Amino acid sequence: MNAPLLPEILAREGDSPQADLPLAAEGVLRYVWEGKFGPMLIEVRGGCAYVNGQVVEPAAPAPAPAPENPRG
Repeated sequence: MNAPLLPEILAREGDSPQADLPLAAEGVLRYVWEGKFGPMLIEVRGGCAYVNGQVVEPAAPAPAPAPENPRG
């Protein structure tokens, strides 16, 4: 993905009577995603991601591959 990082992004499915609100805030990156199941607020604050106010736990790193047996 080569899109530039913007301080505020509002992705809507179509026309909406809802007035757009500024999403930019100092030290917080916010995205509003209009999806199949409704809107989601995605925020990044202090290096932590939140979706609809809930912390998103990072996935555990993948385990390292086992070393190959040279006598195989």
